[in-house]
Amino acid sequence: MAQPLKEMINPASAGVLADGVAAVWAAFPRDRFVAEASAGLDGLELKERVRHVARALGAALPPGFPRAAEILRESAARVRLDMWSGWPATEYIAVHGHDHLDEAMTALAALTPYATGEFAVRPYLDRHRGDAMKIMYGWAESDDEHLRRLASEGSRPRLPWGSRVPWLMEPGPALPILDRLRDDPSEYVRRSVANHVNDIAKDHPEVAVGLLARWRSEGGSHVERVLRHAVRGLLRTGHPGALELVGAAPGGGSVRALVLDADRVAVGDRLRFTVTVSADAPGPLVLKYAVRRDGSRRVFHLGERTVAAAGQEITVSRSHSFRPVTTRTEPPGPRVLEIVVNGAVRASAPFTLTGS
Repeated sequence: MAQPLKEMINPASAGVLADGVAAVWAAFPRDRFVAEASAGLDGLELKERVRHVARALGAALPPGFPRAAEILRESAARVRLDMWSGWPATEYIAVHGHDHLDEAMTALAALTPYATGEFAVRPYLDRHRGDAMKIMYGWAESDDEHLRRLASEGSRPRLPWGSRVPWLMEPGPALPILDRLRDDPSEYVRRSVANHVNDIAKDHPEVAVGLLARWRSEGGSHVERVLRHAVRGLLRTGHPGALELVGAAPGGGSVRALVLDADRVAVGDRLRFTVTVSADAPGPLVLKYAVRRDGSRRVFHLGERTVAAAGQEITVSRSHSFRPVTTRTEPPGPRVLEIVVNGAVRASAPFTLTGS
């Protein structure tokens, strides 16, 4: 079984951070810091562990933030910091440097190649909107792919695990960053750009579709791959503009047959089904399926095929797992399986989820 992520924040990761800081600042109370950072970790979840270690770090660093930030900045290259050993350092900066924008952003720029600063930059965007964005525009021009990615990732409207910055929910200020990085040579950067546009699409779908259409018209070596990853959320909802971007006719296609292997499936088991789809015209068929119950409808990718002629049929078999997971409960009861072809529901079949 894989190690839970929270356990990656542990005495060993605190020790790596301590070694880096002690290599820069001889007065650093290394052993005391590691002991305080390690005490009480059991029972804490991931982000609470990060905050706990960051508090111990703050108690061990010199009291003035500019000096503390300088120490953390210089420590990054002294040891092999990674996401887990470096995250408490960026968390310390996120909490303590609000009155020292330049020093904080400079320290995050130094740390982010080792431990991404995307979460730590959020309070500075919230409090120093224009000045912080000016710094991030500069990061988008950097030779370092980690800094270029931080410019895109740190300004995402819906950054997972990141604090919400209300003014970023309206598209505009971050668009120059995306324009600069849309055809970046680094896949690491381009992936962030696509995720950023996918975030925009959740609240402003027409803006996202228009942006992607403009990028396509402007060309580039990697724009098509960015586009396909960026529209995945809109394709899940059947947005006509997104379907047109990938060449699929909205609503095009019909279901010839939908067969469920059983009309009852137990929690922990799989629902197996086979669907045959007929095309209305040549071009892509974007296939999704949805599992619906009262108050819930979840959509999943089923496949994508390009057909050469109207009437051409394709058959897809799939199984859907009802294995319990910690983030979601599936109460027994009636369900409906829906088949979605190019954004339109074209067939459905009822079934029952039973207790395990």
